[in-house]
Formats: sequence, C-alpha cells, structure tokens
Amino acid sequence: MLQIYNSQTRKKQEFIPLEPGRVRMYVCGMTVYDLCHLGHARVLVVFDVVYRYLQACGYQVEYVRNITDIDDKIIDRANERGEPYGTLTERFIAAMHEDAEALSVLPPTREPRATAHMEEILAMIRVLVDKGHAYVAANGDVYYAVASFDGYGRLSGKDPRELRAGARVEIGEAKRDPLDFALWKASKPGEPTWDSPWGEGRPGWHIECSAMSTACLGNHFDIHGGGADLQFPHHENEIAQSEGATGEPFVDCWMHNGFVRVNEEKMSKSLGNFFTVREILARYRPEEVRYFILGSHYRSPLNYDDEHLDQARGALTRLYTALRGLPAAERGGDGTFRTRFHTAMDDDFNTPEALAVLFDLVREINRARAAGDEGSAAVLGTELQALGGVLGILRDDPEAYLRGGGTDEGLTDARIQALIDRRVAARKAKDWATADRIRDELQAAGILLEDRVGGTIWRRG
Repeated sequence: MLQIYNSQTRKKQEFIPLEPGRVRMYVCGMTVYDLCHLGHARVLVVFDVVYRYLQACGYQVEYVRNITDIDDKIIDRANERGEPYGTLTERFIAAMHEDAEALSVLPPTREPRATAHMEEILAMIRVLVDKGHAYVAANGDVYYAVASFDGYGRLSGKDPRELRAGARVEIGEAKRDPLDFALWKASKPGEPTWDSPWGEGRPGWHIECSAMSTACLGNHFDIHGGGADLQFPHHENEIAQSEGATGEPFVDCWMHNGFVRVNEEKMSKSLGNFFTVREILARYRPEEVRYFILGSHYRSPLNYDDEHLDQARGALTRLYTALRGLPAAERGGDGTFRTRFHTAMDDDFNTPEALAVLFDLVREINRARAAGDEGSAAVLGTELQALGGVLGILRDDPEAYLRGGGTDEGLTDARIQALIDRRVAARKAKDWATADRIRDELQAAGILLEDRVGGTIWRRG
C-alpha cells in the first residue's frame, strides 16, 4: 500500500488515484534562462523515480513536466545578451534535455511550454476576472485578488493577515492588496507581447502552471510536485487561481523535495557554492550523481560535497562488482527482496531503504558465489538489476562500468591487459618482484586487480 507524504495535510496518507489504475501527475519544470544546476537535477531525478515506481506498480501514468519559456528572468537574460528570447530558451531547453538524458531521466508524457498555451492562459484569466477573483488595475496589469479566495495559505501554512502585515506594494504596481499577484503584465519596451482583452502584454509566472496543468490533466488531478522553494508563493497561488477558476479541488496530493545544500550551506550564487550539472559531470559520472541524489530521502536536505559523491562511486562499484560476470537468468529470486524493496518504496518513496535492500542482495550474491552456486548468483543478479532499474541505476554493462572512468594516466584497456598478462607470466615463473611491481604500477594509475580462480580481472578505482 503506497503511502505518500502530502505537503498540504502534513502527513503520510494512502495513495488512491482519482481513477483506478491511472495516475495524473504534474511537476514544475525549469525556467529556461540558464543551465541546469544541482537543484534542478534533484527535481528531475526525484520525480523520475516516482514516475518509474508508479509504472512498476502497474499504473498508467500521465506525467506532465512543464517548461517556463517566458518570464522576467528570461527576458532580462535575453536583453543582457542581445538575443531574441526564443533563441535563448531553445538553447537552454536543448541543454536541459541533454542533462536529463545523461542522468537517465525518462522523458515525461508531455512537456508543455508556456508560450504554446497562451490561449488557455488568457481563457483562465478571463474566467477569474468574470468571477470577481481578478481585476484590471489602472496600469493595465491584471491582478489576482487574494482576499477573494477563502483558504489562501492552507498549503504553506501561512496566515494571510501576517503576510499582509509584512508586505508592501512595490513602486509601479497598482494592486489593491499587497498580497495580490500579477496574472497579466502590460507590455513594456523591449519585451515580447501577446494580444489580450486587456491590451498587449504577457502572462505572470503563476498563471502559466495553472493553465498548463489543467489543460493537460484536467481541473482535478492526483499529484503535483516540485521543489520546496515553490511551495510559497508559487504553488499557493496555483491553488487560488485554479480552484478560483474551476470551482473544483485542484490537486489531491502535493509533493515537495528538500533543498540542496553544499558543505552544509544552502546552495547560492551569492555564496559562491553554486554548481551546474555540467560542472559536476565533469568530475563524476552521471550514474554516480543519480545515486548520490537517491541516497537521501527526497524530503530531506541533500548535502553536496566530494565525500558524498565519492561514497556514491564506491557504492556503485560494489553493486556492479557483484554483477560482474554473471549470466542473465530467466527469472528473479523468490520475491523476498522484491517485497522488501516495495515496502521501502511504498513508504513515501524511501530510496535510501530501497538501496539498502540492493546491498543485502549483493551479500547473498557473494555468498552464493563463494559456495560455487553460480546459478543462484545469476538469479539474484537478475533481481538486483531489475530492482535497480526501478531506480534508474544498474543499466550499464558491469564490465564496461568497472573499466570506465577514473584516472587512468593514459593507460588504454589494451595496455592494461598487456601489463596484466606480463604479471600472470611473472607469477607463473615465480618472479614475485616483477609481479608486485606491475601490480603497484597499475594501482598507482588507479587500476585495481582481483585475482580469481578463472584469472585476473580489473577495474578502474
């Protein structure tokens, strides 16, 4: 029985989809004005695992992850670089897809862009104005009237009265209430614009997700996800807009992944501890980064440092070493490990506990091999790869993984094998000094040897 922590009710609850056998899930994707950073990577990987696991449980999943391709940051960046905003966004959308593919993130069912849903955005704003939830200000902007919506703040737990006391109206804004937010922004020089009943302009950020999610999944759907930083005001505003427009409940279950920290400090450009996915992938393999993300529960803070990435590398090495040389079996094990794996994942997608089950499988594989029972080891190995696949790991060939990456000091696979052959010959001739020297030379270059009954195997450290 799958239990998911609902950010709105602040407790775990049994997941029962609105339609039996079908799950509709929306996740706030990137605002494409720069390269993906580690926070984006966490959102991509976390909800990719949710997507994979729901499918593994037999659900038909409609997974929508949007792209925000028009907003203030995009316009400012395009103007800074002196290029059309569409050129900028296309470049960063392509880069995002490359990073996601590298991290083994499956494409979502649909990936709507805000600029392609302008008709739905305008239609929702019109309804909100007609229902008295929005108004046209003197400066031509259209604002959502927060006071018109009962229950504002129920997702974030914030009291509108306290928010209002600490808020202020910025210069140039014509809102009636400091909490009101823009649905439509009147055109300004140097900005892209669209026609609307209220004049030329462009949408506010919050309305884009309300329009895209309901257009793709209907007025009421199962899961809405995103980073914890979006809970307020973005997701709070989505609820107000969507329910104000449709008169229906918006989302049954809200999921938010935790913040990313770097050496125990919040990741921030101002602190100089801000890392793009590409900067990290220049030092670590994509699967190591994915494993590192899954090593913490999705709701917990994720602390980035080299030690944790090195631990992820070591863990994957151990998993792939257990699979090395095992033939594929026609079936998995007796179901014990699969049951334990599903029990972990059913507990609010507890990936650290699910990974622990994989290492219990590794111990059983090693015991079977030590006893000479290669058949049982192969069956267990098939189970290990299948369960790893649900998490999006262990999809590589074990031999290729263990021989790839690392610091090889220019040693090719052929050169390594030639040195190993020389060492084998030296051992046969009882020339222990030469054999030890070759082992030390390889170890200094990051090549680790393991002598087995059938011969010597190697991997990069």
